[in-house]
Amino acid sequence: MELAFIPSPSRGVLYLGPVPLRGYAFCIIIGVFVAVWLGNKRWIARGGRAGTVADIAVWAVPFGLVGGRLYHVITDYQLYFSEGRDWVDALKIWEGGLGIWGAIAFGALGAWIGCRRRGIPMPAYADAVAPGIAFAQAIGRWGNWFNQELYGKPTDLPWALEITSSSDGRVPGTYHPTFLYESLWCIGVAFLVIWADRRFRLGHGRAFALYVAAYCAGRAWIEYMRVDDAHHILGLRLNVWTAILVFLLAVAYLVVSSKKRPGREDVVEPGASGGPAGDADGEAGGEREDGDAEGEDGKAVKDGDAAKDGGAEDAKDEAGSAKKT
Repeated sequence: MELAFIPSPSRGVLYLGPVPLRGYAFCIIIGVFVAVWLGNKRWIARGGRAGTVADIAVWAVPFGLVGGRLYHVITDYQLYFSEGRDWVDALKIWEGGLGIWGAIAFGALGAWIGCRRRGIPMPAYADAVAPGIAFAQAIGRWGNWFNQELYGKPTDLPWALEITSSSDGRVPGTYHPTFLYESLWCIGVAFLVIWADRRFRLGHGRAFALYVAAYCAGRAWIEYMRVDDAHHILGLRLNVWTAILVFLLAVAYLVVSSKKRPGREDVVEPGASGGPAGDADGEAGGEREDGDAEGEDGKAVKDGDAAKDGGAEDAKDEAGSAKKT
């Protein structure tokens, strides 16, 4: 008998009149807003303009949604194109099914287009939005809770997830809440990137690479716990192999980038005022102004001394003339 468990919602959609309000979609939308908000704050702190992150997100978010859906449909094609299935369901993104690998890859392509149009270095933008993306993933995973999907093996732990639906091959019972594990892991990844970025002043895409590596490390073991249908290679789920490969690529980038381009970008957005670069210029300007003031004061002192010396010499000459007379 289970003494405690995490209940699943009785349904994942509410209706406001004829308008459906889906929990999965709400989680995705809230996650996007959090990512843009935090990314904007970090971008301004690096010397960029307010609003730039949102402008580029107009490109990145749609690309990411398309990429995430494509990855899911391609890797789980049997859910949509096998006998008895309706291929139109592949377009119903609100019912769940976004692959993070495709979302990040296509989202990066969209961000690259947006950055190129504004003359902004893509690695700097990626560093600014990296922890926000992790927070967005943490929020988005709760959409799987609304849909009663992506859970792990059966368990009677106090934090087990209760599955009540029996559709699409589900068996009611209590299971490991892998959606919750990944959500908490993503929150930890976000704080890790924020801390490391402040501590080591990561630049040139290294904060984003750290996010990717840290996320993959957690996704590998969480994915291993899941029991939903998936393709296997050498006994491991496809997403586990993907996480391992992407992890190795991210670590390799961290090592190579730190050697070739240490430090952080001096300018992240051409023409932007303020930020670290602007502050540095302001301090330098202040020192120059103080120097000019000191120079003027020094010149005034010298002129005053010269005037005094000239007056003393005139007085001596007058005294000498009086004696001669």
